[in-house]
Amino acid sequence: MAVKDRVSEYRKRMREHGFRPIQVWVPDVRANGFDAEAHRQAAAVAAAEHHSDDQAFIEAVSAPWDEE
Repeated sequence: MAVKDRVSEYRKRMREHGFRPIQVWVPDVRANGFDAEAHRQAAAVAAAEHHSDDQAFIEAVSAPWDEE
């Protein structure tokens, strides 16, 4: 059986069991500049606590996980 046929059968079986395929794109941690960009974003998040009330707003409108 060819690979495309095996994959097709596998996908058919999974759909019959109530699953559906999805595709997820994630950052490539091996890419040039990833480290610098991750550091920049982490620093921005850390500094945000001192420069705005965005987090207070998010916490005010968010329900705790255990109360849903």
